[in-house]
Amino acid sequence: MDAHRLRVTAAASLLALAAAGCGSGSPSAPVVVPSSAATPKAQCGAGSQPETGMQGRVSQADHDSGRAAQGYTCNTELVGSYTKANVIGSVGGFKVERYIDPAGHECAYYDTTILFPTNVLDANVGVNVIDMSDPTQPQLTARLITPAMLSPHESLVVSQQAGILAAVMGNPALYPGIVDVYDLSADCRHPKLRSSALVGVFGHESGLAPDGRTFYSSSPGTPTLTAVDIADPSRPKMLKVTDYKSHGLSISDDGNRAYIASGINTDTGLVVLDVSEIQARKPDPEVHEIARLDWGNRSIPQNAIPFTRNGKPYLLDIDEFSVTETGKFIPAANGAVVGAARIIDISDETQPFVASEIRLEVHQPENRAALADDPGASSLLSGYAGHYCNVPSRVDPPIVACSMLLSGLRVFDIHDPLKPREIAYFNAPVQPRLLPIPAAASNQALSSPAFAPERKEIWYTDAYSGLYVVRVTNGVW
Repeated sequence: MDAHRLRVTAAASLLALAAAGCGSGSPSAPVVVPSSAATPKAQCGAGSQPETGMQGRVSQADHDSGRAAQGYTCNTELVGSYTKANVIGSVGGFKVERYIDPAGHECAYYDTTILFPTNVLDANVGVNVIDMSDPTQPQLTARLITPAMLSPHESLVVSQQAGILAAVMGNPALYPGIVDVYDLSADCRHPKLRSSALVGVFGHESGLAPDGRTFYSSSPGTPTLTAVDIADPSRPKMLKVTDYKSHGLSISDDGNRAYIASGINTDTGLVVLDVSEIQARKPDPEVHEIARLDWGNRSIPQNAIPFTRNGKPYLLDIDEFSVTETGKFIPAANGAVVGAARIIDISDETQPFVASEIRLEVHQPENRAALADDPGASSLLSGYAGHYCNVPSRVDPPIVACSMLLSGLRVFDIHDPLKPREIAYFNAPVQPRLLPIPAAASNQALSSPAFAPERKEIWYTDAYSGLYVVRVTNGVW
C-alpha cells in the first residue's frame, strides 16, 4: 500500500515542476509515482478460450494460425450481438448507454461514427437505438440523425434520473457545439427530440449532472468548457463558459464537483472543480479550482469517474492511446508510454493521489518493441492501449470494465481499490475488412461499456463490428 501512495520528495517535486515550465500561472500539479507493474492476470475457468501468450496480445502468429478469428474469452460468454460487416469507417463508436423506462422497456444507445462522414456508405450513421428486451436478440428500433447525433464523437450520455439522452456535435478538433436533447421516459425504444440548439461552443466530449439538469460540452483543444441548462429539455440555455480545456469529465452525484480529464498541451492529468454555483443556478456563477494531479506515465487523459468503496471516495481514471513522451497529446504508433487506467484516492479532495494502476502486460514499456509488428499495433488511433472504462455503480462497484482497443473488453475486480486484479476478458473474433486500415484484420474496442448487473452483462462496441452483449461467468463477478 505504501508504495502505491508514495509521493516524491519536495526537492524532486521542485525539479519536476521546473522541468514542466509551469508557465500558465495555474496551481502546480502534485507529482506522484504510480506502480509500474501489470495487473495480475485473470485465471480462466470452464468454457474459456484464453489468450495464447502475453496478457492482452493478439499476435501475428494468432492471425496466421486462425486463432484470432475464433476470438478470446476468459470467464465470459457471448449472449447476443448487433453486428454487421464493416464497409468503410465504423459501425461502433465511443459510448454505450443503458436505460430502462418507467414502462419497463430496456434499451441500449450507441454511436456509430468515429469520424463523420466516414461511415455514410454503410447507411449506419448516427446513434443506434436498440431494444434489449431480449439480450440474445438485440433489435434496432430507431436511428437518431439530428446534428449532434450524426457526429457526437465521445459525448453521448444518459441521465438515469431524468430519462434524458444528450450529445454535442463534435470531432477531434472544432465542430460547432450544437447540443441535441432527447426524452427517453415515454418509450426508450423511440426517443423524442426535445431540442437541437447551438448552446455549446466546441464539441468533443461531455459531462452530465446525474439529475439531468446540466449538460457540459467539452473540448480538449480549447478552453471552452461550457455548462448548459437542460432542466427544460425543450429550452436549453448556456449558463457558463469556463476557461478550462477538458477531454472527458464526470459530475459528482450532487452536481457540485466536476472531475476533468485534461485537454491538449496541459501540464496535468486531472483537475477537480467546484461547480456548485452552476448546480445551484446562481446568477453569473463562478467555478473554483480545488486540485490538480499528474502521474508519471500519462498518455492522453480520457475520463475520470467518481465512486466509493465502503464510504471512501475514489476516481476511476483512464488514459487513451499511447504517446512517445509523457504528457504529449498526439497519439504515437506503438508509443512507449501507455497511461492505461488508475484509481485515484480523493479522500482529501485538495490532495488527490494515485492509489493503484490498472494495466496489461502489452502496456508495459519493456514489451512494446516485441508487439510492434502485430496487426493494428502501430496504428496511431488503435494499438495496444486503453480507451474507456466504466463501473456498474458508483457505490461499492465490484468490478471495472475497460475497452482496451486491440485487447478487447477487460474486466477487473476492485473490491480492494489498492489491489485491482483482472478477472475476465472478451475479445471478439477478428474479421477481415474490405479496407485494410489500420490492418487487414484487427479489433478496435473503443466504447465506454454499459452494464446489466442483475444478469452479469456488459455491453460494449467494437468499431469494426458493432455491439456485443457479454456475460461474466464462473462466479468471478
